[in-house]
Amino acid sequence: MAITNEKVAGYAFLEKLFGSSYYPQELIAEGRTILLELCERIERQRPADLAALYALTAVATERFNELDEKMRNAGSEIETMARDEIAVDFHFVAKAYGFPEADIEELVAERDW
Repeated sequence: MAITNEKVAGYAFLEKLFGSSYYPQELIAEGRTILLELCERIERQRPADLAALYALTAVATERFNELDEKMRNAGSEIETMARDEIAVDFHFVAKAYGFPEADIEELVAERDW
């Protein structure tokens, strides 16, 4: 499914992490895919309220937990800069889909990183 939200379609997810030698770039690309797939699910399911949005972001956050494990195995991790970048991108997604009041901490509440 192609993203139809123009704000999202033109957004560079995890931009600050690309090009850094600390992060395995194939895993950062996987993180970008997680965020794009979250957007596709939001467009497909059209959550009616914050609770429904948080349920979708919880699934995506669990996938980032798995990604952190892969990063650790590759000698990296989701540390402060990456945590912030990921959370900001989750918040961008919430705002782009009409949930500006979404709590950034609640969007990634399931995180282990």
